[in-house]
Amino acid sequence: MVLVLGAGCCFVKGYVVEHLLHFRLLAKLSQGRMFSFVSKRLSLMMMTKVCCFQRNFSSALPPLVPVKLPSKMETHFWYVLPDEVKSESLLSQYSELLSPREKKNLYHMQGDQFKKSALLARVLVRTTIARYQTNCQVNPRSLKFKKTIYGKPEVDWENGDKWCPPPLHFNISHTSSLVACGVTVNVPIGIDVEEKQRRLKNKILAFAKRYFSPDEVKLLTAISDPEIQRQEFIKLWTLKEAYVKAVGRGFSAAPFNTFTIRARVVKMGGFHHFDTQHSEASEIVVESSDDPENLTRNWQFALLDLAGSHYAAICIEKENSAGGEAGVPMRLTVWKTIPFVEDERVSGTGAVVPISGLIKQL
Repeated sequence: MVLVLGAGCCFVKGYVVEHLLHFRLLAKLSQGRMFSFVSKRLSLMMMTKVCCFQRNFSSALPPLVPVKLPSKMETHFWYVLPDEVKSESLLSQYSELLSPREKKNLYHMQGDQFKKSALLARVLVRTTIARYQTNCQVNPRSLKFKKTIYGKPEVDWENGDKWCPPPLHFNISHTSSLVACGVTVNVPIGIDVEEKQRRLKNKILAFAKRYFSPDEVKLLTAISDPEIQRQEFIKLWTLKEAYVKAVGRGFSAAPFNTFTIRARVVKMGGFHHFDTQHSEASEIVVESSDDPENLTRNWQFALLDLAGSHYAAICIEKENSAGGEAGVPMRLTVWKTIPFVEDERVSGTGAVVPISGLIKQL
């Protein structure tokens, strides 16, 4: 399903900024020219007041397509490909959705590509969360955020007498070529995305010995093909980072080398080291290095090949009612989006290929 949305305009210091949001009619602009425009707009916004003609900026944009809250044990996963966002005016409008602090942080970032990715990450979070608040018509620009004592971001909801905010959990991850946001209800979530072609400056085994558990190093050492070894390293890294982000206590509280990622072959009921080169359905589990006999069974994982170019890992805490039961698949819905322009549900297509973990795509 592909949804293509409409257009609008607003006044900035007396000048009309027109935007056409039909994606197929957007002009193809070079990335350097495009983001230099956004950088100049950020400078202007920090020095001048944006004046919209008889309405605020956000109301000039078409409404977001509403989405129902994820159901029990369901994960919603949204992603944007920055290379597909080519309109200067659209990027300019995206920057209007940011808070003053976010604008300031973005303005001081180095590198056009990094700035663009960071901008899209903030916009994706704001627009994704706003989709689930249709009864209250939450403006993505009005959302406020705070961080836990460990630095994990969460929504800072305003308390109201007539409205109780939903128990939404979210997590973001981005590279220069893909930006993603995962959403659950009631349970924590952590996600990570990495480019499949990512190259390491250090030798893989030397890097793994520094950050991975002994069992994971042993697994990688047993792989003779350098390319397969590199791919398995990236998959492991992606899963481990998603787990640490889901736990939400920071890397200092859960260093990578204090736990091991393993896979349980479901049909055989046994365990083996994490290895995506086998085709059996497997459930990914975490083993504490302090207590190897204890498998942390209250976390559920999914590892995906996303858009043919990235690995994506998702980690969520199981519902209490699940009782740590094995063999229950993660219910997953994936959207590719350009906020306010196009939403495409891609779960179950070639854009989302399960690698490991028990997954039911919706």
